[in-house]
Amino acid sequence: MKMKMYWAAGLIAAALAAACGSEPPPAPRAAPGALESAAVEMREVELSYSAEAVIEAVRQSTVAAQIAGRIVELRFDVGDYVKKGEVIVRIDERAAAQAQAASEAQAGEAQAALANARATYERSKQLLAQKFISASALDKAEADYKAAQARVAALLAGAGQAATERAFATVAAPYSGVVSARHVELGEMATPGKPLMTGFDPATLRVVATVPQAEVAAIQALGKARVEVPSTGRWIEVARLVIVPAADPRTHTTRVRLELPGDVRGVYPGVYARAHFVTGRAPRLLVPRQAILRRSEVTAVYVVGERGVQLRQVRLGTAGDERALEVLAGVKPGERVALDPVKAGLAAAGPGAGL
Repeated sequence: MKMKMYWAAGLIAAALAAACGSEPPPAPRAAPGALESAAVEMREVELSYSAEAVIEAVRQSTVAAQIAGRIVELRFDVGDYVKKGEVIVRIDERAAAQAQAASEAQAGEAQAALANARATYERSKQLLAQKFISASALDKAEADYKAAQARVAALLAGAGQAATERAFATVAAPYSGVVSARHVELGEMATPGKPLMTGFDPATLRVVATVPQAEVAAIQALGKARVEVPSTGRWIEVARLVIVPAADPRTHTTRVRLELPGDVRGVYPGVYARAHFVTGRAPRLLVPRQAILRRSEVTAVYVVGERGVQLRQVRLGTAGDERALEVLAGVKPGERVALDPVKAGLAAAGPGAGL
């Protein structure tokens, strides 16, 4: 009976201890083998000189009004793609149409006067042959005929000018592209020279970088480069490289233009980029870019080994490509690094790391 009482007391004590918040047994750490990793390798890569750059459009223009009038139609807005020849803005053409009608009427009147002057001149020649009029009368008829011809030519030119001005009321896209800015609103008054819309051709983009004059010879020797767009994480092969034959005497730098392929999408003028100019090839120790962990001024990787996952500070170089970056110190060839630093950090910290 006493033994049963002791056993019951032990169960009650155990239950009380559990109720008082005793911690559960720690969860096992993630096995290093469960982490996705890659080996640090020594391989030949292209050596490059990197320079800050900006993307700009080769063809970018602002379409302006050529006549005065109220804006009656806006067919496109910012971000829309416009094909060459499509109407983008319409301006009220009633005043221009009336001016054209008046010019055409004046031209018609002058043509009638020309027909009469021609007939008078022909009759005068016949009358002179019959000795009914003097030579001076024929000269006057001929002068009137030529003056009528000149007047018709002038009025026809004026009618053509009026028709051209009327055509200016319909503003069409000069080339296919994307609208990047709209400067007017529906109903506003347009005047000659007032900007209407700005657009650029996304198929003709280039990157402009400024490099020191000392690097120009090496860049020109190979003529190869790649462009990195940090905002999108993209690397783009350059179609053509042009070194501007001029230098800034104050900064001793030269501008370099890197033309992008026509099928590049997702970038637009003004975007920050880095230009990587190839200057040679050499073997370098490389670590995957996605394995690099940056925290303030510390750059490190998580090394996966037999002892588990360890955080190790590294010093990076400048060589590399879109997949890997040169490492100068901190790891050795053949060591494996975790490709997901966040997951590796939880595995290295153990239980409670995510709290």
